[in-house]
Amino acid sequence: MRIVVTGIWICVVTLLSCYGVVTWGAGLFAQKTEPYLEGLQYQKLRAINVPVIADGALQGYIVTVLVFTADAKLMHTVAVPPNSFVIDEAFRQIYGDPSLDFRRMAKYNISKRLDEIRAKVNERLGAEVVKDVLVEDFNFVPRKDLRS
Repeated sequence: MRIVVTGIWICVVTLLSCYGVVTWGAGLFAQKTEPYLEGLQYQKLRAINVPVIADGALQGYIVTVLVFTADAKLMHTVAVPPNSFVIDEAFRQIYGDPSLDFRRMAKYNISKRLDEIRAKVNERLGAEVVKDVLVEDFNFVPRKDLRS
């Protein structure tokens, strides 16, 4: 009888210790999922070619490459990516700007223009998605330098 009681006691202790280790150890060995920190996302746009027309003739092209930073969390929630909106708004701003004249060079307020692009894109998207618009490259190619 003593051997039977000792065997049952060993089985109960073994089962309880296994249950305790599995319950307690699950918290130790589980992978800790840290929250995904979403901040700003950097987006480089393709080159934009804007024709410069003055005196009824093509004077050349402005070739620019823009970069924008956007809220990564909002980028995933908007239905349409803001890339096309930034390109469109930049084209409209540069093409429609009468103060940008490469025949008479003067200092140009690029910061104001970039802020207007950002504000108009956010207005069109209906949220503060685009945080900043940056210029990576900005060139003017005169008509005489163009290859046909």
